[in-house]
Amino acid sequence: MAGNKNVHVSRSCKTDEFYTQLSTIEDELKHYKQHFKGKVVFCNADDPAFSEDGVDHFGDGLGGYTSNFFRYFKLNFKELGLKKLIATHFDPNKPTYKLELTGDINNDGNITDLDVIKTPLKQNGDFRSPECIEILKESDIVVTNPPFSIFREYIAQLMEYKKDFLIIGNQNALSYREIFPLVKENKMWLGYNSGHFWFRVPDYYEEKQTDFKIDETGQKWRRMGNICWYTNLDIEKRHQDKILYKKYTPEEFPKYDNYDAIEVGRTDDIPVDYFDAMGVPLTFMSQFNPNQFEIIGQTHSGDTSPEVEALRTDPEHRHGGRINGKEKFARIIIRRKQ
Repeated sequence: MAGNKNVHVSRSCKTDEFYTQLSTIEDELKHYKQHFKGKVVFCNADDPAFSEDGVDHFGDGLGGYTSNFFRYFKLNFKELGLKKLIATHFDPNKPTYKLELTGDINNDGNITDLDVIKTPLKQNGDFRSPECIEILKESDIVVTNPPFSIFREYIAQLMEYKKDFLIIGNQNALSYREIFPLVKENKMWLGYNSGHFWFRVPDYYEEKQTDFKIDETGQKWRRMGNICWYTNLDIEKRHQDKILYKKYTPEEFPKYDNYDAIEVGRTDDIPVDYFDAMGVPLTFMSQFNPNQFEIIGQTHSGDTSPEVEALRTDPEHRHGGRINGKEKFARIIIRRKQ
């Protein structure tokens, strides 16, 4: 594909292959069932690895698929009332294929491998390829675990084509200058679950002393920290008020040297009786209710929005918020709604 040579080299050199556990998918998607009825779901960063030998390698009757996203939607196709399920995957060296499921096409009363249609692609399955973009256009919701190294570009495509989505990413992406404005403008937000997740990884991944294990079958696993779900699907959690109990004192919540805002080091410590600007950790976003709070900006030099500039009190120090000359961790600046 023209123009993607450098991207392909980049992707092949990065450890971007993290296969999501079925339990991780189930724990999150159980909250979204009402969004899927009659919809076309596209898993466009998957590796379905269709089993040519027809062997059920997982022993669960779902067929030979390494992608647990495809397996989840295949298992729940009827219950969710899906119109169609599509999966594609990337290979840097050759054309790949797509898998499609539209229902019980052989009328045997069950959703099985016999109902899955495998079609060769002319290109390599990159989500930016013309073929995959055409599939994206016909889709309603994108659900997958995209490569972390090109998360910005992945989100940009979803926004360009105005697609609903539910995807896994690193929580640190909230601070990216390409991502944060979307969060601030309520175009995307965090889902239900976040934290340290275990992912299945290929055999060639280097063994590490921490956050790494090999199970009894010899399968390698890596634990990734600060993982979360990103979505633009409306969920009940997003409308739940955070219960506040702390009282404001200037000693416990000092003002920054370079922002007209107070430092709140823990999300649970947001004072109940303070209604001006506050700097809170990124973890706040997992409890953000747009009816309870407004997002003003970020405490770092990359945020030059008028709202943040209006709070800046020291133009000589345009990095993170400082207290007594010591720079704090990156914060999101918020304000309570009255």
